[in-house]
Amino acid sequence: MTLPDFSAAIDPVKLDKLAEVAVKVGLGLSGNQELVITAPVLALPLVRLITRHAYQAGAGLVTTFYSDEETTLARYAHGPDVSFDRASGWLYEGMAKAYAGGAARLAISGDNPMLLSGQDPARVARANKANSFAYKPALEPISNFDINWNICSYPNPSWARLVFPDLPVEEAVRKLADAIFAASRVDRDDPVAAWASHNAELAKRSAWLNGQRFAALHFTGPGTDLTVGLADGHEWHGGASTAKNGITCNPNIPTEEVFTTPHALKVEGTVSSTKPLSHQGTLIDNIQVRFEAGRIVEARASKGEEVLNKVLDTDEGARRLGEVALVPHSSPISASGILFYNTLFDENASCHIALGQCYSKCFLDGASLSADQIKAQGGNSSMIHIDWMIGSDQVDIDGIGADGARVPVMRKGEWA
Repeated sequence: MTLPDFSAAIDPVKLDKLAEVAVKVGLGLSGNQELVITAPVLALPLVRLITRHAYQAGAGLVTTFYSDEETTLARYAHGPDVSFDRASGWLYEGMAKAYAGGAARLAISGDNPMLLSGQDPARVARANKANSFAYKPALEPISNFDINWNICSYPNPSWARLVFPDLPVEEAVRKLADAIFAASRVDRDDPVAAWASHNAELAKRSAWLNGQRFAALHFTGPGTDLTVGLADGHEWHGGASTAKNGITCNPNIPTEEVFTTPHALKVEGTVSSTKPLSHQGTLIDNIQVRFEAGRIVEARASKGEEVLNKVLDTDEGARRLGEVALVPHSSPISASGILFYNTLFDENASCHIALGQCYSKCFLDGASLSADQIKAQGGNSSMIHIDWMIGSDQVDIDGIGADGARVPVMRKGEWA
C-alpha cells in the first residue's frame, strides 16, 4: 500500500537540527571526506538535510543508497525461491572499498520493524544469512572502528503506526518524530553543546568501570542468573569515541550506554529478555537462553522462536556474545515509556547484550591488535551483531574482580 506523505507533521527546525547533529556529532565529518549514506526512501527529507550539512562541513562527495518497503515485499511475493540465498555482494564490496579509501558511513533507520512478519520465516532467515555473509567486508571496518560512522532515525509512517497504533497516522508520525528528537537531544537550544555534556557523563562512567578492571559481571533478576566474563584487556566505552582514522564521532544517535567486550568462552547461566527484539521484520519476544562455556546451548522465545534459532545458526560465533552494555533504567528513553520496536532506541532504554561480532575498539590498544590477538583475548567473531535487552528495574549487577571480590554496579536498574 502506498502511504501519503506525512512529512508536514515533522518539525522542520528540529529535523534540521537532527541533520546537523548527525554530521557534526554523529560523524565528526572531516574536510574533503566522502560519505556513504543508506536510508529508506521515505527518509528523503532527512537525507537532503544531512547532505547539505555534510557539504557545508567540507564533504568531498556524498552518495546515498535507498531501500523501499514495497520493493522488499515484492521479492517475497514474486521472487523465485533461489532469490533468498542471494545478496548484493558487489554493493558491499564497493562500500568496503569506499571505507578503505577513507569514506565515512551513515545509516538512517526507520523501516517498518514488522515488515516481514507475515512472510515465510525460513525465507526471511535465508535472506538474512545471505545478506550477513555478503555484508561482512563492509561490516568489518565499522565493527573494527576503522572509520567514523553513525546511525540515526527518521519517523516513517509505517513505523509510527506500529509504535502508536491507536492514533491517526499523521498524529503518530508527529509523536514518533518528537520522541526521536527528544532522545537525540535536538529539542534543546544548543544540541551540539548538550551532546558534549552528555558525552562527558558517559566518559566518567566508562572511566570508573575501566578503573575497576572487573573480570566478570553477574546479572540477577527474574529469569536471569548470568555471569558474563569480560575479555582480557577489555576497555569500556560510551558516547563519543575516536576511530582509527583519528576522527571523534558518536556512532549512535541516540545513546545512553557504556559497553565493552565479553569473553567469548566465559559466559555462564541463564538470561531472559526484558523487551521484545525486532529483527529483520520479525518480533522475537520473551527470549530465554542458557549459556555454557560462552555458548548458547538452549534458546526459547514465546514469539519468533524459529527465527531466533536460525539466527543462532548463522555461524559459530552467533551463539556467543560480542558486547555487553550497561544503561540505567531511568534513562530518558526508558522514562518515555515508549517501546520503539527499533534496537537503536530500545537498547538505550535497557542494559543489553549482543550476539555475534565484537568491537575491536573495546580492547586496550585495540587499534594495534590483530584479529588473532583479539580472538586470543576472548573477542568473538561472527557475521552478525544483534543487540537484545536484558535490563529492568528488577535487575541487579555486581562486578567481580579477579580475586572474586564483588562490587555493586547496579541495583534495581540504577547505578549503585
